[in-house]
Amino acid sequence: MGHTATHTKTYRKLVEGTTINTTTLLSTDYLNHFNELVMLLEMVPDMPDMMMEVREWLPKTYQEHFHDSAFTHKDLAVMAYEHAPPEFRQPFDSTVKSINLKIIEGLKSIEEVLPANDPEQIRAVTLGVSSELQVLMDRASGIINGVDHQANIASEDLVHEADAEENVMNQSAIDDLFG
Repeated sequence: MGHTATHTKTYRKLVEGTTINTTTLLSTDYLNHFNELVMLLEMVPDMPDMMMEVREWLPKTYQEHFHDSAFTHKDLAVMAYEHAPPEFRQPFDSTVKSINLKIIEGLKSIEEVLPANDPEQIRAVTLGVSSELQVLMDRASGIINGVDHQANIASEDLVHEADAEENVMNQSAIDDLFG
């Protein structure tokens, strides 16, 4: 057994009885950082001044989140993360990167509609952004909990393909009407 595998096995023993997943060595507590932003975004349509707090929110790495938190096992969470098996750590890190990119894109979209002061447009955009973030956070949660993330991604792709096919079929029907 290699040095890395030994460390992984050791950390799996150390995290027993904590909220750190014993298989992945990751903790869902990190997602609280993103949940905070989603909660703020969902308040913006009814309380536009909450956008000030949204603007103050800053992304944090896994390590930064735990160093700044009151999480009981925060040091262990950071050490376990650093020894998380690559089959979980790599897709997790990639998903977190996607979350952060979606936040940047989403906040730009929200900022673009705010000056119009149209509550329904603001609601549609902010809820759309928070919904897209939730999908990514659900994926991250699945990875943290050891769910087969490749199967989830494949099923999401099938849903998107079905939606695209339905749109094409609907467009064909429309074309037939105006033939």
